Amino acid sequence: MTAENNIILNTKQINQKIKRIAYQIYETNTSEKEVIIAGIIGNGFIFAKKIALVLEDISDLSVTLCEVNINKKKPLEKITTSIPVNAYKNKSLVLIDDVLSSGTTLIYGIKHFLDVPLKRFKTAVLVNRNHKKYPVKADFKGISLSTSIKEHVQVSFKNEESVAFLA
Repeated sequence: MTAENNIILNTKQINQKIKRIAYQIYETNTSEKEVIIAGIIGNGFIFAKKIALVLEDISDLSVTLCEVNINKKKPLEKITTSIPVNAYKNKSLVLIDDVLSSGTTLIYGIKHFLDVPLKRFKTAVLVNRNHKKYPVKADFKGISLSTSIKEHVQVSFKNEESVAFLA
């Protein structure tokens, strides 16, 4: 089977999910002046950038984009961010990844931000799978999907084309 036969979300659908998640983030932060959009390195950061662009367009929030550098193969290694801790301390922050599979990457990302006092902390993913190893949930999700343990969800962001598919 090819990726084309296993498409979960096409470009139009992903763009709709991005817009909906941006509105949900805005609704959650209407009393805030600023929000930090923290994307996990790779597709999580690309997804976060797309959400941040829509959020800047639909709201008067000051949006700060942050890349979260986490080794997905070795999540116990030191996690760093592209902005200093003081830039997100006592602010509203949304941690974003493309796919929530086992929950490992997201839970270690969450752990990193728990060491810093935040005003509000939420999570967002494009695809939420229902095979979690850790008790972690996404506050904002594009789609929830029940898949077999052997199936993998992949997201591809290429120029203006985006697709999520089962591999």
